[in-house]
Amino acid sequence: MDLFKEKEDMSVPSPLAYRICPRGLDEYVGQEHILAPGKLLRRAIEADRITSIILYGPPGTGKTALARIIAAKTDSHFEWLNAATIGLDEIRKVIQSAKQRKLNGVKTILFLDEIHRFNKLQQDALLPDVEEGNITLIAATVENPFFYVNSALLSRSQIFELKPLSEDNLLTILQHALSDKERGLGNMQIMADEAALRHIARMSDGDARKALSALEIAALTTLPGEDARIKMTVNIAEESIQKKAVVYDKKGDQHYDTISAFIKSMRGSDPDAAIYYLAKMLYAGEDPRFISRRIVICASEDVGNADPMALVVAVSALRAVEFIGMPEAKIPLAQATIYVAKAAKSNACYKAIEAASNDVATEETLEVPDHLKDSHYPGAKKLGHREGYKYPHDYGGHVEQDYLKKKKKYYNP
Repeated sequence: MDLFKEKEDMSVPSPLAYRICPRGLDEYVGQEHILAPGKLLRRAIEADRITSIILYGPPGTGKTALARIIAAKTDSHFEWLNAATIGLDEIRKVIQSAKQRKLNGVKTILFLDEIHRFNKLQQDALLPDVEEGNITLIAATVENPFFYVNSALLSRSQIFELKPLSEDNLLTILQHALSDKERGLGNMQIMADEAALRHIARMSDGDARKALSALEIAALTTLPGEDARIKMTVNIAEESIQKKAVVYDKKGDQHYDTISAFIKSMRGSDPDAAIYYLAKMLYAGEDPRFISRRIVICASEDVGNADPMALVVAVSALRAVEFIGMPEAKIPLAQATIYVAKAAKSNACYKAIEAASNDVATEETLEVPDHLKDSHYPGAKKLGHREGYKYPHDYGGHVEQDYLKKKKKYYNP
C-alpha cells in the first residue's frame, strides 16, 4: 500500500503538512530519544520486527508520519482506521480479513489513530487478536495511555512517548518544505527571513502540522514582488500563525528580565504587574513548568509562614500544569500568581536556611547532643544515648532542653 503517492486526478492538492510527510527515517525530524541510531524503535523498524506499539504525544509530533514510515518498511498488509469514526463492526471485519491473510502467511498491521476514543468494550475486542498475533497493533493517542488504554492491552504493547518538537526541529522542517521542489514549496521562489521562520517555529508549540500550515498560508496568500519572488517577513509570519512576535528570547536577556520582573512583582504585592508578565511569558512560548517552579520558590522565599497556603496553592498549580497542559494551564498559573502576590510576606524561612547553611559550610560542625542521639540499636544506651531526654508531650507539648550544643538563632518570624 503506497501511502505517499498522490492521486494524479486530484483537482485540489493535498495540504503541505501531508505532502511533505517524511518517507523514511532519514527524513524524519525529532524524537531522537526513541529514533536515534541504535534506539529500540529504530532498530525494530529497520529490521521489520515491529510488535504491537502505542505512540502517544501532543498533536503534530510525528505519530502519523511514523506510522507511514512503518507502513513503507513492512512487508505486511496495512490497515488504517480512526477510532473516532468506526465501531465494533468495522473492527471485526478488519480482524476477520487479517485472520484470512495469516493463513496465507501475510501479516496485518492495524494502525488505529485516536485509540483514546475507544471505550473499554471496543478495546477489549482487539485484545485476543493482538495476543494471538492475528494483527500487529500500532495505536496513536494524544492522551496518556496509562489513563485511557486498558491495562491488558498496555501489557501486550510497547509504549513510546513522542515529545513536542523543538524550535530547531521545526525550523529544519520548514526549511525542508521551502526547498523541496517535488512535494514542498521549492518551485515558488520564496525568500523567507530566518526571523519569520523562527517566529512560526516558536509559535507552533512543538506542532509540525501547525507550523507547516502557517507556512503554506503565508506562501499562498503573499503576492510576489517585481522580481517574481515571494518575500516572507515577520509581519507575514505573524498574520499566518495569528500571533504577533513578542520581543522575548528564551535564552537571552528578555527571558531573564521578564522572569525577574515577574518574581519582583509578586514579592512587591502587585498582582496586576505579575499577571501581565505571566501573560507575556506564556504568549511568547515560555515553558509553563518553568514559570510554575518560580511561583513555588517565591511562595516559600517571600511568603513563607506568613501565609503557608501560598506554597500549597503554588505546588497545586505546578501539578495542574503537568496534568492538564496548555492552554488551560494558564488559569491555575494565574490563580497561584495572584495568591502569592496578594499574600502577606515574610522571608524569615529563607533567611533562616541561608544563615544555617553558611554556618554549616564555614564553622566547626556541631555534634548532636547525647540525649538526642538514636538509642534503638544494641549498646546505644551504654554510650549514653537518649539519657536525660525530656519527651515534650510529657510536659504539655514544650520543655526546655538543649537541642544544639551551641546556642544559635536562625529563625526570626
